[in-house]
Amino acid sequence: MKIAITGGTGFIGRHLARRLAEEGHEVVLIARGVDRRDEAIRGFPRATFLAIGTDDEGKLAAAFHGCEAVAHCAGINREIGRQTYQRIHVEGTRHVVAAAKRAGVKKILLTSFLRARPGCGSGYHESKFAAEEIVRGSGLDYTVLKCGVIYGRGDHMLDHLSHAFHTFPIFAFVGFKDSLVRPLAVEDLVHVMRAAIIEARFTRDTVAITGPEEMTLAEAVRRVARLLGKSPLFFRAPLWIHYAFGWALERVMTTPLVSLAQVRILSEGVVEPLPPCGGVPDDLKPRLAFTDAQIRAGLPPPKRFGLADLRFLGAQH
Repeated sequence: MKIAITGGTGFIGRHLARRLAEEGHEVVLIARGVDRRDEAIRGFPRATFLAIGTDDEGKLAAAFHGCEAVAHCAGINREIGRQTYQRIHVEGTRHVVAAAKRAGVKKILLTSFLRARPGCGSGYHESKFAAEEIVRGSGLDYTVLKCGVIYGRGDHMLDHLSHAFHTFPIFAFVGFKDSLVRPLAVEDLVHVMRAAIIEARFTRDTVAITGPEEMTLAEAVRRVARLLGKSPLFFRAPLWIHYAFGWALERVMTTPLVSLAQVRILSEGVVEPLPPCGGVPDDLKPRLAFTDAQIRAGLPPPKRFGLADLRFLGAQH
């Protein structure tokens, strides 16, 4: 089977690509080429990389030619320059859907966010929901996966926590109440994505997927710190401080330690889907708990935040 993956060099995209290619499927990796954290994926057997953005419907249609399915994984968690939520999540999804139709693709899978919804005051949440609606109204066979907090090798969660603990002696939790999370291993997510694409599961369906273990965000963070052998001073700070911090970091860091969207996500918890929807059946339910072994497998090499992480200085160092 031939499958195109937008955001193919990104965190979810490259994990999905590896799984499919290892099973003998042909994958077409669609990406702007900015994410170079895993160069090996571009030369992976049965994988073709095409440097295409989601704003060029014609090039997308040509790239999708011969594909039976498209996994639409492209997305952002903060806006920078022309890379806005409207442009990437909404207009980009329209282009992907239109290109898929032109190319004769039968199936489209969209990775969305668990609590993506309209009218909530967050550009990230609202644009993700708008993308869901575009896919649901496409006329194609579709699967929308509303995902919780995802972790694994090359993610933002473990990557940024590790760098933060190696850099700072303090760590501020978001707000004064414990929010709940169900960390989702990327391997479990990919297993469900594969079932939707290869086995034609979840036809014209919207499905919520979270990890098997529920815990407070504070507990998840403390587990990572303990494995790294770090004992920072933990404290709680009001939401407005985190929003101010996120606003500033989005403007100075290439990949912000925390973005405005992430502050909103963490402040309200990531356990129940909004709007409500069904979950995955028993045979596909995530089984990988947020254990020491799982965390350790996803941690990056020890590293501090430095000048290379700054938008205006990184290119010089």
